[in-house]
Order: sequence, then C-alpha cells, then structure tokens
Amino acid sequence: MYIFKKTCVILVGSILLSIGINFFLVPFELLDGGLIGMGLIIKYLTGMKPGLAIVFLSVPIFALAWFHNKSYFYNSIHGMLFSSFVIDLLAPSRSILPEIQIPPVFSSILGGIFVGLGIGIMLRHETSTGGTDLLAQFLSKIFKINVGIMIFIFDALVVCLGGLLISKETFFLSGLTITVVGLFTSLCTWNMQRTNIKTS
Repeated sequence: MYIFKKTCVILVGSILLSIGINFFLVPFELLDGGLIGMGLIIKYLTGMKPGLAIVFLSVPIFALAWFHNKSYFYNSIHGMLFSSFVIDLLAPSRSILPEIQIPPVFSSILGGIFVGLGIGIMLRHETSTGGTDLLAQFLSKIFKINVGIMIFIFDALVVCLGGLLISKETFFLSGLTITVVGLFTSLCTWNMQRTNIKTS
C-alpha cells in the first residue's frame, strides 16, 4: 500500500510538473529554478532535451546524498528519474494540442502554479525531483526554514543566470514564475514543516 501511494504521488507530481514546463514555460523560454531551470537553460541554448539534462546535472548531488544520507537518495531518485522522463515524454504533445494564446505574464504564473504544486505534493509525501530540491530539504531541516523558501533562494540564482544568457524578458518573467513556485510549494509543505519543527 505504501509503495502504491508513493507511486501515485510521484506520477501526479511529475505530470503537474511536466504540464507547467511544457505548456507554459517552454513556449516563452521561461525558467523554473534549480536543476530544472538549469536543464531548461541547456535546452534553450543547445536544443538538448531538458529531462535528460536534468538527469546528468543531478548525478553529483545524488552522489553526495548517497554518502551522507541514503534516505534522501532513496526518497528522491525515483521522483527525479520519473519526472525527467515525463517532462521529455509530454514535450511533443505541445504540437498535438491546439496552441493556447495567452500573454507571457499569465503563462509564467500558470507555469509556476503547476510546477509548485507538482514539487510541493511530492515533498509533502517525502519524495522529490532531487537536485536543488534535495539540497533544500537538507538545509531546511538544519536551519528550520520552510523548504519552499530554500527552493526560492536556489531558484533566484538560476533565474539570474538565465537572464544573463537568454534575455532580460526571461529574467523578469521567470522571476515571477519562481515566486509563484515558491508560494505554492510552501503552501503544500507548510503543515509538514511546522510538524518537523515541533517534534525536533
């Protein structure tokens, strides 16, 4: 039953994440933060599939998790691999479905909502996409800071890099995206974080 529940959480979270990226961020070359954002930067600059780029970028962080806390490794490796696979799997569906004509600013908000919900749902059930989400879980327990806030800090660094490499519009709209991602991730994990603080 536990494995079935965990599988459902990873599936739902990965689909929400993929919808946010493929249908709302990629069409306007917007970024999420963390390794997802770095994977998107690589896609925009080289054409490489973002899910595949995320897998390669995740290797050093998962190696660190393996040696320092294997529970984080086991709780996140499935989420990272499956979400990366779903991101690339659903990418072609953008050309199948009718193109949605919405302003870039609304697309950045909607993308942030879907990505934030996807990440937050997985974190709430003690799994994640790994990467900087994994580092955020480490640091949130050490400093007793909500994991969504830690993710926001990492995301801001990546968006600044994207603004330098891609465009100023990417920087400003992606800044809005990561704000929404951080908000919805925090909403999904708020009670979990309060419980951790009380029991520590």
